[in-house]
Amino acid sequence: MNDTELLADRFEEHRGRLRAVAYRMLGSLPEAEDAVQETWLKLSRTDADQIRNLGGWLTTVVGRVCLDLLRARTARREDPIDETFVPDPLLRPLTELDPEEEVLQADSVGLALLVVLETLEPAERLAFVLHDLFAVPFDDIAPIVERTSAATRQLAGRARRRVQGAAPSTAPDLGRQREIVEAFLAAAREGDFDALVALLHPDVALRADSGALVRGAAASKALRGARAIAEQALMFAPFARLAQLALVNGSVGVVNAPEGQLLSVMGVTIADGRITGMYILSDPDRLARLDANGSVR
Repeated sequence: MNDTELLADRFEEHRGRLRAVAYRMLGSLPEAEDAVQETWLKLSRTDADQIRNLGGWLTTVVGRVCLDLLRARTARREDPIDETFVPDPLLRPLTELDPEEEVLQADSVGLALLVVLETLEPAERLAFVLHDLFAVPFDDIAPIVERTSAATRQLAGRARRRVQGAAPSTAPDLGRQREIVEAFLAAAREGDFDALVALLHPDVALRADSGALVRGAAASKALRGARAIAEQALMFAPFARLAQLALVNGSVGVVNAPEGQLLSVMGVTIADGRITGMYILSDPDRLARLDANGSVR
Protein backbone atom coordinates (compact mmCIF):
# COMPACT_ATOMS: atom_id res chain seq x y z
CA MET A 1 0.00 0.00 0.00
CA ASN A 2 1.50 3.36 -1.06
CA ASP A 3 1.46 6.64 0.88
CA THR A 4 -1.62 7.96 -0.94
CA GLU A 5 -3.61 4.83 -0.11
CA LEU A 6 -2.54 5.00 3.52
CA LEU A 7 -3.59 8.64 3.71
CA ALA A 8 -6.93 7.80 2.07
CA ASP A 9 -7.54 5.09 4.66
CA ARG A 10 -6.80 7.56 7.47
CA PHE A 11 -9.18 10.05 5.88
CA GLU A 12 -11.97 7.46 5.63
CA GLU A 13 -11.78 6.98 9.39
CA HIS A 14 -12.94 10.60 9.76
CA ARG A 15 -15.39 10.79 6.84
CA GLY A 16 -18.51 10.17 8.97
CA ARG A 17 -17.70 13.02 11.36
CA LEU A 18 -16.78 15.36 8.51
CA ARG A 19 -20.03 14.59 6.71
CA ALA A 20 -21.95 15.23 9.93
CA VAL A 21 -20.25 18.61 10.39
CA ALA A 22 -20.84 19.61 6.77
CA TYR A 23 -24.50 18.55 6.83
CA ARG A 24 -25.19 20.60 9.95
CA MET A 25 -23.40 23.55 8.41
CA LEU A 26 -25.09 23.39 5.01
CA GLY A 27 -28.39 21.54 5.45
CA SER A 28 -27.79 19.99 2.01
CA LEU A 29 -26.59 16.43 1.50
CA PRO A 30 -25.04 17.00 -1.96
CA GLU A 31 -23.25 20.14 -0.76
CA ALA A 32 -22.06 18.29 2.34
CA GLU A 33 -20.58 15.56 0.14
CA ASP A 34 -18.88 18.22 -1.98
CA ALA A 35 -17.41 19.86 1.13
CA VAL A 36 -16.03 16.54 2.36
CA GLN A 37 -14.49 15.86 -1.05
CA GLU A 38 -12.91 19.33 -1.08
CA THR A 39 -11.45 18.59 2.36
CA TRP A 40 -9.88 15.40 1.00
CA LEU A 41 -8.36 17.34 -1.89
CA LYS A 42 -6.84 19.85 0.53
CA LEU A 43 -5.42 17.02 2.63
CA SER A 44 -3.97 15.27 -0.41
CA ARG A 45 -2.08 18.47 -1.27
CA THR A 46 -0.73 18.84 2.27
CA ASP A 47 2.23 17.20 4.00
CA ALA A 48 0.20 15.03 6.36
CA ASP A 49 3.31 14.13 8.38
CA GLN A 50 3.28 17.68 9.69
CA ILE A 51 -0.30 17.38 11.03
CA ARG A 52 -0.23 16.37 14.69
CA ASN A 53 -4.00 15.96 15.15
CA LEU A 54 -5.50 14.80 11.87
CA GLY A 55 -9.09 14.70 13.15
CA GLY A 56 -8.93 18.23 14.49
CA TRP A 57 -7.23 19.49 11.32
CA LEU A 58 -9.86 17.92 9.08
CA THR A 59 -12.72 19.29 11.19
CA THR A 60 -11.42 22.85 10.97
CA VAL A 61 -10.75 22.51 7.24
CA VAL A 62 -14.23 21.22 6.45
CA GLY A 63 -15.60 24.01 8.64
CA ARG A 64 -13.69 26.59 6.61
CA VAL A 65 -14.90 25.05 3.34
CA CYS A 66 -18.51 25.15 4.57
CA LEU A 67 -18.13 28.73 5.76
CA ASP A 68 -17.00 29.79 2.28
CA LEU A 69 -19.97 27.98 0.74
CA LEU A 70 -22.39 29.64 3.17
CA ARG A 71 -20.95 33.08 2.47
CA ALA A 72 -21.26 32.50 -1.27
CA ARG A 73 -24.83 31.29 -0.81
CA THR A 74 -25.68 34.38 1.27
CA ALA A 75 -24.16 36.68 -1.33
CA ARG A 76 -26.28 35.10 -4.10
CA ARG A 77 -29.51 35.14 -2.10
CA GLU A 78 -31.49 38.27 -2.83
CA ASP A 79 -34.33 37.55 -0.41
CA PRO A 80 -34.41 36.12 3.13
CA ILE A 81 -34.86 32.37 3.42
CA ASP A 82 -38.38 31.37 2.50
CA GLU A 83 -40.65 30.35 5.39
CA THR A 84 -41.50 27.15 3.50
CA PHE A 85 -37.88 25.96 3.16
CA VAL A 86 -37.15 22.43 4.44
CA PRO A 87 -33.54 21.13 4.54
CA ASP A 88 -32.51 17.82 2.99
CA PRO A 89 -33.67 14.96 5.22
CA LEU A 90 -31.53 12.10 6.50
CA LEU A 91 -33.44 8.84 6.11
CA ARG A 92 -33.05 5.42 7.66
CA PRO A 93 -35.36 2.41 7.73
CA LEU A 94 -37.44 2.17 10.90
CA THR A 95 -36.28 -1.07 12.48
CA GLU A 96 -36.07 -2.39 15.99
CA LEU A 97 -33.22 -0.34 17.44
CA ASP A 98 -30.96 -1.75 20.09
CA PRO A 99 -30.07 0.52 23.07
CA GLU A 100 -26.73 1.55 21.51
CA GLU A 101 -28.43 2.64 18.29
CA GLU A 102 -31.04 4.58 20.26
CA VAL A 103 -28.22 6.58 21.86
CA LEU A 104 -26.83 7.34 18.40
CA GLN A 105 -30.26 8.44 17.19
CA ALA A 106 -30.53 10.82 20.14
CA ASP A 107 -27.48 12.64 18.74
CA SER A 108 -29.16 13.19 15.36
CA VAL A 109 -29.93 16.73 14.30
CA GLY A 110 -33.60 17.39 13.63
CA LEU A 111 -35.06 19.26 10.69
CA ALA A 112 -36.44 21.86 13.10
CA LEU A 113 -32.92 22.75 14.26
CA LEU A 114 -31.62 22.85 10.69
CA VAL A 115 -34.40 25.28 9.76
CA VAL A 116 -33.29 27.64 12.54
CA LEU A 117 -29.62 27.26 11.59
CA GLU A 118 -30.52 28.54 8.11
CA THR A 119 -31.49 31.89 9.68
CA LEU A 120 -28.07 32.43 11.28
CA GLU A 121 -25.21 34.42 9.84
CA PRO A 122 -22.52 32.11 8.40
CA ALA A 123 -19.98 32.84 11.15
CA GLU A 124 -22.62 32.34 13.87
CA ARG A 125 -23.61 29.02 12.37
CA LEU A 126 -20.02 27.85 12.20
CA ALA A 127 -19.26 28.83 15.80
CA PHE A 128 -22.42 27.15 17.10
CA VAL A 129 -22.09 23.96 15.06
CA LEU A 130 -18.41 23.37 15.76
CA HIS A 131 -18.51 24.30 19.45
CA ASP A 132 -21.96 23.27 20.67
CA LEU A 133 -22.50 20.21 18.46
CA PHE A 134 -18.92 18.94 18.03
CA ALA A 135 -17.08 20.34 21.08
CA VAL A 136 -14.40 22.15 19.06
CA PRO A 137 -12.64 24.71 21.32
CA PHE A 138 -13.20 28.39 20.57
CA ASP A 139 -9.44 28.84 20.21
CA ASP A 140 -9.58 26.49 17.20
CA ILE A 141 -12.67 28.11 15.70
CA ALA A 142 -11.46 31.71 16.03
CA PRO A 143 -8.90 31.58 13.16
CA ILE A 144 -11.57 30.23 10.79
CA VAL A 145 -13.89 33.20 11.37
CA GLU A 146 -10.93 35.59 11.75
CA ARG A 147 -11.96 36.79 15.21
CA THR A 148 -10.68 36.52 18.74
CA SER A 149 -11.71 33.59 20.92
CA ALA A 150 -13.86 35.94 23.00
CA ALA A 151 -15.65 37.28 19.92
CA THR A 152 -16.13 33.73 18.63
CA ARG A 153 -17.68 32.76 21.96
CA GLN A 154 -20.13 35.66 21.54
CA LEU A 155 -21.04 34.43 18.05
CA ALA A 156 -21.89 31.00 19.42
CA GLY A 157 -23.82 32.55 22.31
CA ARG A 158 -26.01 34.60 19.97
CA ALA A 159 -26.67 31.53 17.85
CA ARG A 160 -27.47 29.45 20.92
CA ARG A 161 -30.08 31.95 22.10
CA ARG A 162 -31.73 31.93 18.66
CA VAL A 163 -31.80 28.14 18.60
CA GLN A 164 -33.16 27.78 22.12
CA GLY A 165 -35.93 30.24 21.40
CA ALA A 166 -37.00 28.91 18.01
CA ALA A 167 -36.16 25.22 17.52
CA PRO A 168 -38.84 22.93 19.01
CA SER A 169 -37.59 19.75 20.61
CA THR A 170 -39.22 16.35 20.26
CA ALA A 171 -39.96 13.56 22.71
CA PRO A 172 -37.01 11.11 22.63
CA ASP A 173 -39.09 7.91 22.99
CA LEU A 174 -39.14 6.37 19.50
CA GLY A 175 -41.90 3.94 20.49
CA ARG A 176 -44.17 6.78 21.57
CA GLN A 177 -43.29 8.76 18.43
CA ARG A 178 -44.27 5.76 16.33
CA GLU A 179 -47.65 5.44 18.05
CA ILE A 180 -48.51 9.07 17.39
CA VAL A 181 -47.37 9.13 13.76
CA GLU A 182 -49.20 5.87 13.03
CA ALA A 183 -52.35 7.27 14.64
CA PHE A 184 -52.05 10.42 12.51
CA LEU A 185 -51.71 8.40 9.30
CA ALA A 186 -54.65 6.19 10.29
CA ALA A 187 -56.84 9.21 10.97
CA ALA A 188 -55.87 10.73 7.60
CA ARG A 189 -56.63 7.49 5.76
CA GLU A 190 -60.02 7.20 7.47
CA GLY A 191 -60.89 10.86 6.96
CA ASP A 192 -61.33 11.37 10.71
CA PHE A 193 -61.01 15.14 11.13
CA ASP A 194 -61.60 15.17 14.89
CA ALA A 195 -58.94 12.50 15.47
CA LEU A 196 -56.45 14.50 13.42
CA VAL A 197 -57.13 17.66 15.41
CA ALA A 198 -56.71 15.75 18.68
CA LEU A 199 -53.26 14.53 17.61
CA LEU A 200 -52.09 18.04 16.70
CA HIS A 201 -50.98 20.74 19.12
CA PRO A 202 -53.31 23.76 18.82
CA ASP A 203 -50.39 25.90 17.60
CA VAL A 204 -48.80 23.24 15.39
CA ALA A 205 -46.79 24.61 12.45
CA LEU A 206 -46.33 23.05 9.03
CA ARG A 207 -43.73 23.77 6.36
CA ALA A 208 -44.24 22.16 2.97
CA ASP A 209 -41.41 22.69 0.49
CA SER A 210 -42.40 21.62 -3.02
CA GLY A 211 -39.83 23.70 -4.88
CA ALA A 212 -40.35 26.72 -7.09
CA LEU A 213 -42.04 24.99 -10.02
CA VAL A 214 -44.93 23.13 -8.33
CA ARG A 215 -48.24 25.00 -8.44
CA GLY A 216 -51.79 24.44 -7.24
CA ALA A 217 -52.79 22.59 -4.09
CA ALA A 218 -49.39 20.88 -3.86
CA ALA A 219 -47.41 24.15 -3.95
CA SER A 220 -45.10 25.17 -1.13
CA LYS A 221 -46.92 26.53 1.89
CA ALA A 222 -46.63 27.41 5.55
CA LEU A 223 -49.61 26.75 7.83
CA ARG A 224 -50.27 27.08 11.54
CA GLY A 225 -53.04 25.70 13.71
CA ALA A 226 -54.50 22.23 14.26
CA ARG A 227 -57.67 22.69 12.24
CA ALA A 228 -55.97 24.20 9.19
CA ILE A 229 -53.38 21.42 9.11
CA ALA A 230 -55.98 18.70 9.70
CA GLU A 231 -57.90 20.01 6.69
CA GLN A 232 -54.69 19.84 4.66
CA ALA A 233 -54.10 16.24 5.79
CA LEU A 234 -57.57 15.24 4.61
CA MET A 235 -56.94 16.85 1.23
CA PHE A 236 -53.88 14.62 0.76
CA ALA A 237 -55.40 11.49 2.32
CA PRO A 238 -54.69 9.36 -0.82
CA PHE A 239 -50.96 9.88 -0.23
CA ALA A 240 -51.35 8.71 3.38
CA ARG A 241 -52.45 5.32 2.05
CA LEU A 242 -49.05 4.91 0.38
CA ALA A 243 -47.00 6.34 3.25
CA GLN A 244 -44.48 4.32 5.22
CA LEU A 245 -42.75 5.06 8.49
CA ALA A 246 -39.03 5.79 8.51
CA LEU A 247 -36.44 7.49 10.67
CA VAL A 248 -36.19 11.08 9.47
CA ASN A 249 -33.21 12.81 11.06
CA GLY A 250 -33.33 10.39 13.95
CA SER A 251 -37.05 10.69 14.72
CA VAL A 252 -40.06 8.77 13.45
CA GLY A 253 -41.36 10.33 10.25
CA VAL A 254 -43.01 9.40 6.98
CA VAL A 255 -41.79 8.68 3.46
CA ASN A 256 -43.83 8.27 0.31
CA ALA A 257 -41.69 6.22 -2.06
CA PRO A 258 -43.71 3.89 -4.29
CA GLU A 259 -41.38 1.48 -6.10
CA GLY A 260 -38.40 3.19 -4.49
CA GLN A 261 -39.04 6.62 -6.03
CA LEU A 262 -39.12 9.33 -3.37
CA LEU A 263 -42.17 11.57 -3.75
CA SER A 264 -42.18 13.17 -0.30
CA VAL A 265 -40.59 13.02 3.13
CA MET A 266 -42.15 14.32 6.35
CA GLY A 267 -40.35 14.90 9.61
CA VAL A 268 -42.27 15.81 12.76
CA THR A 269 -41.66 17.15 16.24
CA ILE A 270 -43.72 15.72 19.08
CA ALA A 271 -44.22 16.95 22.64
CA ASP A 272 -46.66 15.87 25.33
CA GLY A 273 -48.27 13.33 23.04
CA ARG A 274 -49.11 15.72 20.22
CA ILE A 275 -47.45 16.81 16.98
CA THR A 276 -46.00 20.31 17.30
CA GLY A 277 -44.24 20.67 13.95
CA MET A 278 -44.38 19.09 10.49
CA TYR A 279 -41.65 19.47 7.86
CA ILE A 280 -42.50 18.13 4.39
CA LEU A 281 -40.08 18.04 1.47
CA SER A 282 -41.67 17.18 -1.87
CA ASP A 283 -39.43 19.17 -4.23
CA PRO A 284 -38.96 16.70 -7.10
CA ASP A 285 -35.59 18.15 -8.14
CA ARG A 286 -34.09 17.83 -4.66
CA LEU A 287 -35.63 14.44 -3.93
CA ALA A 288 -34.30 13.13 -7.26
CA ARG A 289 -30.79 13.58 -5.85
CA LEU A 290 -31.57 11.28 -2.92
CA ASP A 291 -32.57 7.66 -2.70
CA ALA A 292 -35.08 6.10 -0.32
CA ASN A 293 -32.31 5.53 2.23
CA GLY A 294 -31.36 9.20 2.30
CA SER A 295 -28.09 8.77 0.42
CA VAL A 296 -26.95 11.11 -2.35
CA ARG A 297 -27.37 9.54 -5.78
